[in-house]
Amino acid sequence: MREVLKTNNPVELNFAEAVLSDAGIPSVVFDGHMSVMDGSMVILPRRLMVADADAEEARRLITVALAEPPPWS
Repeated sequence: MREVLKTNNPVELNFAEAVLSDAGIPSVVFDGHMSVMDGSMVILPRRLMVADADAEEARRLITVALAEPPPWS
């Protein structure tokens, strides 16, 4: 498994998951429940992981999809 996104922003993470899903690339979120450890303060980032074979395409898709930063960042 390869990390293709690391973020504290749950909206960005869900959007990236949807982009990959639409492209037929399965993904898994690591550290999704770690916020329980830090008191739900969203200090620890979550990681979006894909299979090694899909990593390059997944990174490309996420880079294009998130090319323009959201207005709230």
